Amino acid sequence: MMKAAPAPVMLLFALSLALNLWLAGVPGWTWLLAALSGWYLADMASGVVHLVMDYYPCRSDVGLGAVYSYEGSRESDEYLSLRAAAMARIGGFQKLAYDFKNHHPRPDALGRRSMLVQIGSTICFTTLPTSLAVNLIALAVPLPGWLLFGAVIFLIGATFAQYFHGTLHRMDNPWIVRAMRRVGLLMTPQAHAIHHATLTQDFATNTGWSNPVVNRLFRLAMRRRWLTEAGLEPR
Repeated sequence: MMKAAPAPVMLLFALSLALNLWLAGVPGWTWLLAALSGWYLADMASGVVHLVMDYYPCRSDVGLGAVYSYEGSRESDEYLSLRAAAMARIGGFQKLAYDFKNHHPRPDALGRRSMLVQIGSTICFTTLPTSLAVNLIALAVPLPGWLLFGAVIFLIGATFAQYFHGTLHRMDNPWIVRAMRRVGLLMTPQAHAIHHATLTQDFATNTGWSNPVVNRLFRLAMRRRWLTEAGLEPR
């Protein structure tokens, strides 16, 4: 369901981020605080998206329940036919919601996807449009350099959120992921395992810094019935 972003889109995104950095000007000490804030907000965004997609109900009239609970081979013609028929009847948002739910009983499948596939949809539909909007605002109105730098760090963290999530479900990760875990800039598989054991807490998948806040937001959403347990699995 996820697809890699086309090369022109990736190039445009890189150029947009570069323009934001150029407009930011000369670095200052406030850039460090901006970077940490941007990284924190990217982690929070990963958690909010995760909790919404986990509990947002899938349509019940297109056969997603049968696809989700299929007990035979997922490479069989029967399964592939069921899946194709169900996917043809739903839009992109519903496909994404199903993907999050399908991840729970089959977590290692996410780790097998390539980085470009994991970040493709995020770039196309979220971080590229946001970065272009920041370009336009910064060209029209002078913005503080620290604010633009923080925005770039946020966009990078948000773009790679699903890739970072995938690294929590695989062993052979690049050295930079292992190094970032050692200094606390990325969370560990052990910390993320708490989410899979409960499905009711610790939704953030970048650093986990924002989980105390996101957990409170989740409890509020459940208490107000904005989200319900009925949405956790396709029916």
